[in-house]
Amino acid sequence: MRSRTIAAAAAFGLLALTGCGAADMTKQSSPYADAHGAKTVTLSVQSWVGAQANAAVAQYLLKHELGYRVDTVQIDEVPAWDALSQGRVDAILEDWGHPEQEQRYVEDKKTIAPGGELGVTGHIGWFVPKYFADTNPDVTDWKNLDKYADRLRTAESGGKGQLLDGSPSYVTNDKALVKNLGLDYQVVFSGSEAAQITQIKQFAKEKKPFLTYWYKPQWLFEQVPMTEVKLPAYEEGCDADPEKVACAYPHTPLRKFLNARFADAGGTAAEFLKNFHWTTGDQNEVALMIADQKLSPEQAAERWVTRNESTWRAWLPK
Repeated sequence: MRSRTIAAAAAFGLLALTGCGAADMTKQSSPYADAHGAKTVTLSVQSWVGAQANAAVAQYLLKHELGYRVDTVQIDEVPAWDALSQGRVDAILEDWGHPEQEQRYVEDKKTIAPGGELGVTGHIGWFVPKYFADTNPDVTDWKNLDKYADRLRTAESGGKGQLLDGSPSYVTNDKALVKNLGLDYQVVFSGSEAAQITQIKQFAKEKKPFLTYWYKPQWLFEQVPMTEVKLPAYEEGCDADPEKVACAYPHTPLRKFLNARFADAGGTAAEFLKNFHWTTGDQNEVALMIADQKLSPEQAAERWVTRNESTWRAWLPK
């Protein structure tokens, strides 16, 4: 997300996504990847539940409608590009923007091919709970955040206000933003998306104020309404230097990428993944079933597929 590297360790039972188990692909390969004509596909799955929702539905349809065996593997965002280039995975279904990797592998080496847009627009931001913004409306302007630093202090934030982040593996601008905007805050990593959700829910249960890095689409907004803090407006290139960032995160149409050999020779599976295109509402529906209703990814996918044939039928190769 910008690596949600925005992305966390086996959040929400990722092992259930694959019959072979979710593997760390940093050093090993899936037996299904780059299988030279065999009806197998390997999907890279990031650790946030929206990405798991994409993979679960794609896996279900590849298996039950197109007859493929599908493996899913968990890799952090930047290493996933390396694995995709090398053919250790066949596709990434949700990329939040990695211009350096795109230049290297798509434009220069041509080992990765664009797979089209997912249909979902992602946005990262800083959020406070709506109940806090309703009684303190000026907190939604970053210029007023220091006014509330004392109220947002925690045991982990070292005497400063806490900005709650997720996994340290996520590529975020938050430390640079705090520094460059001169804010009296400390970025505190919860460890994973799941841990961050647990902390947010606990704050909300106790009606405590909090400031958190968060992102859309995400099902948690339905349970804990949050209001975005307005950071300095995003302008093209304002985040080019990671050390000097002092602007908001962009709104990013999320995209898919395929290994170039797979894109050319992956047959109906490659065509299906290029056609895969759904809405924020679709993704949130599946994510909510996985993360909150505790369905397995396959169960959630099956339920969504049963309800939405008119949507997914158009993804199947003619």
